[in-house]
Amino acid sequence: MFKLDEVKAHCDVPCGIYDPSAAQIAALSVIRMIDLMNTAEKGADDVAYHNDMARYVAVKETEAIKCKDEIAIIWGDFIKPPHLIKYPDLHTLAHKIMMLGGAAKQHASREKGMELLAAVNEFAAIFWEIKGVKTQTVTAPYAPSESVISPVL
Repeated sequence: MFKLDEVKAHCDVPCGIYDPSAAQIAALSVIRMIDLMNTAEKGADDVAYHNDMARYVAVKETEAIKCKDEIAIIWGDFIKPPHLIKYPDLHTLAHKIMMLGGAAKQHASREKGMELLAAVNEFAAIFWEIKGVKTQTVTAPYAPSESVISPVL
C-alpha cells in the first residue's frame, strides 16, 4: 500500500514521554509501606491489624515491581550505545535497581527501600542529563518526605 523499502524506529514510543518519576514514586511508596508496617500497632482487633499488614505488604510488592518495570523500560528502550559510552556504569546501575527492587520485596527494611530510592535517583539524574534537562533535588511533598531528583521545569 505504501511501497516502502525500509522503515526504522529507535524505540517503541516517542522518547519525549519517557520519565523516571514513576519509578521514583514507586520507590517512595515502598518506603512508605515499610514505615507503615513498622509503626502498625497490634491492638485488640487482630483482624484489622492483619488486614492492614496484608495491604501494606501487597502495595510494597506491587510498587517494587512497578519501580523495576519503569527503569527496565527506560533502560531497554531509551538507553543507546552512545549513552553507555558516556555513562559506562549505567548497566551496572540498572542491574543494581533490579536487585534492590527484589530486596525491597523480600524484606521490610527501610534501609533497602532508601537504597532503592537512591539508585533510582542516580538513574534519574543520568536520564535527565542525557535529555539535556537541568535537575534539582526536592523533598517529596508527601510521606515519606524523602529527596528525589526532578527536572527544573
